[in-house]
Amino acid sequence: MPKLGMEPIRRAALVKATIDEVAAAGTLDVTVNRIARRAGVSSALAHHYFGAKEDLFLAAMRHILTLYGQGVRSALAGSTTPRQRLEAIVRASFEAEQFSGHVVNAWLNFYVAAQKSVPAQRLLTIYQRRLRANLVHDLRPLVGDRAAVAAETVAALIDGLYIRAALNPGATDPRGAADQVLRMMDLMIAEVT
Repeated sequence: MPKLGMEPIRRAALVKATIDEVAAAGTLDVTVNRIARRAGVSSALAHHYFGAKEDLFLAAMRHILTLYGQGVRSALAGSTTPRQRLEAIVRASFEAEQFSGHVVNAWLNFYVAAQKSVPAQRLLTIYQRRLRANLVHDLRPLVGDRAAVAAETVAALIDGLYIRAALNPGATDPRGAADQVLRMMDLMIAEVT
């Protein structure tokens, strides 16, 4: 007889184990058996809760995106002007938690998975649309009808400089990368005004 209330605990353990196992392997080429063993459950139970390995990985990415979203909301809490809100979004994207080895590995593998997997592509699209919507909302008062193009540029800078900082941790300081994004954003805003 299963213990009541164990499902959320086991699901969380499997999500954490997935993140840890992908980070240890540096690839998505890990087995559900290895993930389950790391979580201290049977592979049958992992399949019962998540189905296929892809579903387990997507749950892990949803977890990482949830933590990222919480970081953005926390950073936005004290921001009142559009420029302050934009800075909060950019800085949250370059917080130390986003550069832990496990999170970096998950993001890099997520980008690769999105090239072949429709569900991963959908999840990546949701992340990109939310980021773009937040940026457009706060860029519109600053650049008017150029907000959509400016948001795409800022989002591309965030993603590109994140990858560069993640792949070369000694050479690129995440705070410096955030400063670069903000300088480019300020140049775009100044060009319009």
